[in-house]
Amino acid sequence: MTDHPTSSSGTALASARRTLQIECQGLQDLSARLDDSFTRVVDLLLACRGRVVVSGIGKTGHIARKIAATLASTGTPAFFVHAAEAVHGDLGMITRDDVLIAISYSGSGEELLTILPVVRRMGAGLVAITGNAQSELARQADIHLDASVAQEACPLNLAPTASTTAALALGDALAVACLEARGFGRRTLPARTRAARWAAGCSPTCATSCARETPCPSSRRTPRCRRPWRSCRPRAWA
Repeated sequence: MTDHPTSSSGTALASARRTLQIECQGLQDLSARLDDSFTRVVDLLLACRGRVVVSGIGKTGHIARKIAATLASTGTPAFFVHAAEAVHGDLGMITRDDVLIAISYSGSGEELLTILPVVRRMGAGLVAITGNAQSELARQADIHLDASVAQEACPLNLAPTASTTAALALGDALAVACLEARGFGRRTLPARTRAARWAAGCSPTCATSCARETPCPSSRRTPRCRRPWRSCRPRAWA
């Protein structure tokens, strides 16, 4: 039998609590540090005539993808572009009407820095989320959001842990602030998701295809909407 490392329950629990405490402290510090820059970013996203493009690489790339998904599902049209793929042609997805949110803890990611001159020339808005306000990415951005943390949860202070949690939470804060500014409510947000529309009383077919902002009128009369989805007149997103 191959030997493998083991951990006592006490050691594992102590490690878990230390990790959570470090990450909680990072979020508390982030909350206390928020200033007018955050409000300016929210205003920029609300005024965006195109789409919000979120980009990163490595662990921050995964965070960027989730932030884009959260923005899109809460009324702010957004998508993710991998920084490395942008260098090899995907930069064509970005237009002058868009806003790019570039995420890099060091603020010196080569792939992101490579695409910045093109983004600046085309006139798209640029928001940087970094842990280094003096970095090249932070300096070139229209607005910089400081997502620095005192330490990572990793005992070697190497693996992105507390820093990625901070960036993710900051993205959630932006999405929720935009959601609230747009006046989203219980009758608006559920129409964005299939499961919520189904739970509201629409049939699976209607829930998949109907783009109404509110549940079908017939759902108030029957447990499930029996109307063909084509009879549900689509409405534009807010």
